[in-house]
Amino acid sequence: MIFKIITLGCKLNFAESSALGKVLLDKGHTRAKAGEQADLCIVNTCSVTDTADQKDRQAIHRIKRENPHARVIVTGCYAALKPKEIASMIEVDHVIPKDLNTYHPAYSRDDRTRCFLKIQDGCNYFCTYCTIPFARGRSRNGSIESIVAQAKQALQEGAKEIVLTGVNIGDFGHSTGERFIDLLKQLDQLSTTAEGATTLHSTLSTLNYRVRISSCEPNLLTDEIIDFVANSKHFAPHFHIPLQSGSDEMLRIMHRHYDTALFRERIEHIHRVMPHAFIGVDCMVGVRGETEAIWEEYKQFISSLPVSQLHVFTYSERANTKMLTMDLEVVPMKVRHQRSEELHKISEAKLKAFYEENKGRTATVLWEGKKEMCGFTENYIKVSRPYDKTKVNTFETIII
Repeated sequence: MIFKIITLGCKLNFAESSALGKVLLDKGHTRAKAGEQADLCIVNTCSVTDTADQKDRQAIHRIKRENPHARVIVTGCYAALKPKEIASMIEVDHVIPKDLNTYHPAYSRDDRTRCFLKIQDGCNYFCTYCTIPFARGRSRNGSIESIVAQAKQALQEGAKEIVLTGVNIGDFGHSTGERFIDLLKQLDQLSTTAEGATTLHSTLSTLNYRVRISSCEPNLLTDEIIDFVANSKHFAPHFHIPLQSGSDEMLRIMHRHYDTALFRERIEHIHRVMPHAFIGVDCMVGVRGETEAIWEEYKQFISSLPVSQLHVFTYSERANTKMLTMDLEVVPMKVRHQRSEELHKISEAKLKAFYEENKGRTATVLWEGKKEMCGFTENYIKVSRPYDKTKVNTFETIII
């Protein structure tokens, strides 16, 4: 068969779609070329918000319209949460929810420069606004040995940057009794032999590669991990940390596992040992119970932090979440959007200031692109240069 895979949502979904694509290729099927009709279309969905669900449905309509004779299979988080709703769509032939009990390894192979490496799945936190534990199951992970082997394979296939992904990656080790920090230490010690095979603790030449940690809960991002990254050979000074609210009262309502004091401590520790680190922060607005007083406290807190950028999400009510059973003030949708705009403006100012602080600094960029050449520095600043095919997928020292 000729197949297409359409992926929506997070880096974890991209890793899993890539792994699924490899299974199909290994079985003798062929990936559709641009504009080619497919026999099989797989839509790997996201369901983090109502907007995500809407994008899933639009993707299903579009893929069937573009491939009218194809069999359409829908999987992913939307399929896990609302299988009947999807099955009722005339375009859909099969709905295949995720296996919520087993850990399935995966890493992306579609981008030669960057590899999204799955290290963990599921979540045990059950925040009051979130459906992820229902869509992804409980926390589970692969072993350090197996993940290191996948990292080696990705580097052998040409990847130069590995991004660690999962639902709650700081909870790594929950199902194997291992520690997240020990995984990081082993990933920092990959090296290469003269024949090109990767080994651990080799005394031969070191591989030129980079590792990034994706979103990690602040209560799990320990001082030990921060200090390790600051002194590591290969880990990028780049952190993505979910805050969700800058009010302790709201964090308690959300059933988050930290308070604003701990969050500030983590941010200031990073800033102290890695002054030029990129720090992205997830922020949710318009959550039930977010009064005007809470909102003002939230804004003041986030404005006071030395972070680089905010990733702003507008709250939407999700079926079966505990927040819907709580007696809380409902924030009107118009106000939710206004608050989102306010945080976006704060984010723009912080990102501009971060870029200005880095002008004139020496940095290492990993170049990518097919027609236009761009790349990211170790601290996640996007830069560009005139196209040069010889520099694609290579590191270069530059002045920003």
